[in-house]
Amino acid sequence: MPVYRIHRMRESARQQFRWAAHISGVTEVKPRDYVVDGSVEASSPYAAWSSLRDSPATLRPGDMLESESGGIRIFKYVGFDEARWIMPEVSSGIDLEGLPPASGGTPTPTPPAG
Repeated sequence: MPVYRIHRMRESARQQFRWAAHISGVTEVKPRDYVVDGSVEASSPYAAWSSLRDSPATLRPGDMLESESGGIRIFKYVGFDEARWIMPEVSSGIDLEGLPPASGGTPTPTPPAG
């Protein structure tokens, strides 16, 4: 039977999720908004929800289940939808704005003004 890892939405993000408009399709989620909180063995996300429903570990809207293959499903008020992690952009710390584009050739000396 499959095992699902439980990702609990942090309370700071839950309020924003609660008031956001419901959209269908893939939901993009940020890793910083979640904390891993154990796992559950179940035949499907709905079976996992059902098994946790009457326990202190019940799933709340915004919580997610991650399958062994890495697919994630987010629990919404209307059921489970597919979700995808948004990975933060990595900055090199080098500001390239204002520099001329690389030409790949030999630099041409600038003649002195005068």
